[in-house]
Amino acid sequence: MQSKQRKFYNFIQRVFLNKYFFVLFLFFVYLIFFDDHNLIKRFRTKQEIRQLEQEYKYYIDEIETDKAKINQLNNDSIFLEKFARERYYMKKDNEDVFILK
Repeated sequence: MQSKQRKFYNFIQRVFLNKYFFVLFLFFVYLIFFDDHNLIKRFRTKQEIRQLEQEYKYYIDEIETDKAKINQLNNDSIFLEKFARERYYMKKDNEDVFILK
């Protein structure tokens, strides 16, 4: 049992004290934390891209619904009157408007 542990310890010691391993380790640490394009910034940027894509989809949908409303307002006089009454509280001369909230 002692010899297996000793062999394992020697193997680990050879690997971690190897100059190539040490240089590679320092290189990866530099890439992960200190580089201009490090992993932390990449993660944050990816999250921001996802958020902006969601906003983009939301606004595209809003544009489509607004285009449909504009088209309906231009073509349907009944809908136009309803929209003006509900949104801008317009009325005819002989009417009274009561606003309930």
